[in-house]
Amino acid sequence: MNILDRYISKSLIGPFIFALSVVIFIFLFQFLIKSLDQFVGKGLSIWLIIQLITLNLAWMLTLAVPMAMLVSSLMAYGSLASGNEITIMKASGISLVRLMIPLIVFSFIMFYLMIRFNNDVLPEANHRARILLYDISKTKPTFILEAGKFSDDLNGVQILVKKTFPNSNNIEGVYIYSYSDPENRTLITAKSGDISFSTDFKKVIMNLNEGEIHQLNSKDVSSKYRSIKFERHRLTFDAEGFGFQNSNENTFSRGDRELSAGAMNLVVDSLMNTRDNLDNKFREALLKDIKSLQSINFRDTIIKKPLIQPADLNSEGRIKSDKTRPVNYYDSLSTMIRVLINKKNEFNNIEAQSQQLEKQIDSYDVEIYKKYSIPFACVVFALLGAPLGYRVKKGGFGIAAGLSLLFFLLYWVCLIGGEKLADRALVSPLSGMWIANIIIGCIGLYLMFKSS
Repeated sequence: MNILDRYISKSLIGPFIFALSVVIFIFLFQFLIKSLDQFVGKGLSIWLIIQLITLNLAWMLTLAVPMAMLVSSLMAYGSLASGNEITIMKASGISLVRLMIPLIVFSFIMFYLMIRFNNDVLPEANHRARILLYDISKTKPTFILEAGKFSDDLNGVQILVKKTFPNSNNIEGVYIYSYSDPENRTLITAKSGDISFSTDFKKVIMNLNEGEIHQLNSKDVSSKYRSIKFERHRLTFDAEGFGFQNSNENTFSRGDRELSAGAMNLVVDSLMNTRDNLDNKFREALLKDIKSLQSINFRDTIIKKPLIQPADLNSEGRIKSDKTRPVNYYDSLSTMIRVLINKKNEFNNIEAQSQQLEKQIDSYDVEIYKKYSIPFACVVFALLGAPLGYRVKKGGFGIAAGLSLLFFLLYWVCLIGGEKLADRALVSPLSGMWIANIIIGCIGLYLMFKSS
C-alpha cells in the first residue's frame, strides 16, 4: 500500500466510525421508543435491559454498516473534492477509479465480515433476543396492594386491605377471599399483618394477626360451615410470573431469521425431498390404477350382450331378469368413474401441499439470499458514494447524510418490494433479493465512469 492509498484509507476510517455510531444510535433510539412499554414497570434489572439492547444491536449493525459505508464514502471523497485534492491527483494522471481502489478494498473486507456476522452471530442473537422478549412479556408487574381496592393479581384469591404503609410491608384491615377450591369458599379477615416475597420470588408470604377464617361448602350450605379464630396465621400463595425467569432455549424452535444460510439450505433440501416424494408417490399410484383399468375389457362385455328373443319376454312383455345387460359392464364403468374421481381429488390435495411446500422453500431462499445481498450493499454503496461525493464536492455530514438517506430509502424500497414479490412467487427469490443491488450498482457505475 503506497502513501496515496494510506491517505485515502485514513480519510475513510474516521467518517465510517462516526456514521456507524450515528446510524446505530438512531436505530437504538427507535427500538427503545417502540419497546419501552414492554419492560417498564416490571421490576427488571439494568443487566437484563442491557442484555436485551445488546442482542438487538446485531440486526441494527447489519443495516447500519452498508449505510455507514455510503455516508463515509460521500464524506471522504466529498472532502477530497472540496479541497481540490482529487483535481490535483487527476491532473497528475491518477483516475477516479484508481482513487477508489482503497474504498473498494475496504468495502469487500466489510462485505466478507458482514457475511460471517450474518451467518455466525446474527441468527444466535435473534434467537436469544426473541426468547428474552418472550420472558419479559410474560413477567407480571410488581405485586402492589392499594388501600381500598381489590387485587386479583394472585391466582385463586382476591385481597382487600384498608390501610398500607409506604415505608414498610405492614397492612391493616385485611380481607382475603379464596376461590381456588371449587367445593369450598373461604373468607379470611385479620386486623393487621405484613406481606412479602420469598427470596426466589416464587411465593407471596402473608403473616396475619388477630383474625378469623370462615369456610362454606358450596355443595352442603346448611351443615358444612366452619369458623376459626386465630392469633397468628401465615399464608403462602404462588407468585408465578412475578420476577423475571429465564426460559430454556431448546424449548423454542428457530425461525428462518434465527438460522444460518447453511442450516436453511438443509431445511430447503428437506422440503424439496418432501415435495418430490409427494409427486413420485402420486405418479406410482396413478400408473398402478391405469394398469388396473387397462385390465378391464369393455369391448367383450358389450359384445357378449345376448340378443333379445320373443322367448326372453315374460307374460307382461318385459325382459326377463336373466336377459338384462350383464352386471359386469356396469361394475366396470362404475369402477373406472370412481377411480378417476379419487385421482382428481388426490391430485388436488397433492397440488395444494406442493404449493405450500413451494412457498416455504421460497421463504427460506429469500432469507438465504438476504444474508448475502445486504452485506454486498457495502460494495454497491461504495461504488455510489465516491463519485457522488466527488460531484457534490462538499464533505459535510448534513449533505452526506441527506443523500445517503435518499439512496438508502431507494435501496430499502427495492429490497422490501423484491422480498414481497418473491414471497408471492411473482419473481424468483434470487431476483427479488438482488434487484436492489443491481439498480443501485448500475447508478454507481454510471456516476463513476461519468466522473472519470
